[in-house]
Amino acid sequence: MASLEVRRVGQHEFTGHNDRGAEVKVGRSGTPGSFSPGELLQLAVAACSAVTAENLITRRVGEDSRFRVAAGAEQQPGGHEYDALRVAFDVDLSGLDEPVRAQLESTIRHALDQLCTVTRTVEAGTPVKVGFDHPTID
Repeated sequence: MASLEVRRVGQHEFTGHNDRGAEVKVGRSGTPGSFSPGELLQLAVAACSAVTAENLITRRVGEDSRFRVAAGAEQQPGGHEYDALRVAFDVDLSGLDEPVRAQLESTIRHALDQLCTVTRTVEAGTPVKVGFDHPTID
């Protein structure tokens, strides 16, 4: 499993790191040049959906097919939790006849239900365990 951490680099500015050298800028909602934690959660659901569906889509639409998966959230004004997360696939399926298209959409939904770790975790309501182990910070 990848080692993940977030480090404070300035007021309301953080950088997320993994052990493969990737970085992402994190900040409060609306902070220029960064993602908010809520946006990262939405992106995680969309990215997991894209990764899970990729082979199914490219097998039917073509290996060079391009698609995008948009993410969004429903939230009450002033709320501190999302009521729902939304994922929408934007993929050109016009080359498929209706039965093949319907089968592909069904297969993708099934794959997401069975294999998308992020969505399954969110839907399960997995607890978040917070600790204060005082690890050494470089």
